[in-house]
Amino acid sequence: MRVRANLGWVGAAVVVLGLGSTALAQSGTGAPLPQVGFERHVQLSPQEQLAQADLIQSRVEQASALVRRQLDSARQARDVVKSLCLSDKLSQVDVAGRSAKDREGALQSAVQRGDGELANHEFTILTVLRQRVDQLSAEANQCVGEEVAFVGETRVVTEIDPNLPGTGEENTAFPAVAPAVATPVSPPPPVASPSM
Repeated sequence: MRVRANLGWVGAAVVVLGLGSTALAQSGTGAPLPQVGFERHVQLSPQEQLAQADLIQSRVEQASALVRRQLDSARQARDVVKSLCLSDKLSQVDVAGRSAKDREGALQSAVQRGDGELANHEFTILTVLRQRVDQLSAEANQCVGEEVAFVGETRVVTEIDPNLPGTGEENTAFPAVAPAVATPVSPPPPVASPSM
C-alpha cells in the first residue's frame, strides 16, 4: 500500500514537471514562439503623426470619390449588379472615412494634451482604417471588372538588353510577300419577274 502511495506521488510529480516544462517553453525561455509579422514599431513624432493623418484623410476622400464615380457610371449604364456591389463598397468607404475623421480629431486632441500613448493608439487605428479603405478600393475595382493592386501613380520603364540577338544595328530581313490579287466578282443573276 505504501509503495502505491509513493508511486502516486511520483506520477503526480512527473505530470507537474511535464506541464511546467511545457509552460516554460511557451513563455519564451524554451523554444521561441512563431510571431505574426504585421506589427510595425515605427515611432513618429506627434507632428509627423498629424501630417500622416492628413495624408490618410485625403487618401480616404480620394478613394470615396473614385468609388462614387464608378457607381455613377454603373448607374448610367443601368448595370444593377455593379451598382449594388459599388454601393456597398461606397457605404463601407464612407463609414471608414467618418471613423478616420473622428480618429484624426482624437489624435489632434491627444497631441495637444501631450498624451503620447493615446496619440500612438489613435494613429494606429488611422493606419488600419487606411488599409481597410485600400482594400475596399481594390474590391470596388473588382466590382467593375478591373484588377488594380495599387492605387496611385505608376510608371513603366522598358529596357532592352543590347546583348540580345536582333537588337543591334543589323536589320532583320523579312521575306517579301506577294501583293494580293483582286479577284473579279461576277454580278448576281437577274431575278425573273413573277408576271412572266
